[in-house]
Amino acid sequence: MDAQRDWGHAADYVWVMWLMLQQDEPDDYVIATGECHSVKEFLETAFGFVGLDPEDYLEIDQRLYRPSDVMLLRGNTAKARAKLGWKYTRSFEDLVEEMVESDLALFSPQPRE
Repeated sequence: MDAQRDWGHAADYVWVMWLMLQQDEPDDYVIATGECHSVKEFLETAFGFVGLDPEDYLEIDQRLYRPSDVMLLRGNTAKARAKLGWKYTRSFEDLVEEMVESDLALFSPQPRE
């Protein structure tokens, strides 16, 4: 729950991939948001959008833990910003809200015709 990840939106990543393809020479870039949020923070934010406490629903299965998991993953986008003029555009909260809204729409009962 304390592992921190660099959560990002596919739309921003697809845009930067397109920018990379426009370059005359191939190069390597790190594509990320540059900020980290814990898995716990992700859950608290997601559940908060629907007014629920994640502790009421969360079950942790120790068997699913990764023994050599990295606790902090953060990307440095300096090169992509400098060479491509790219920057990540969405906030963490906007990303989580979009994911929650998508799931709510997917799992909401559909009216019968």
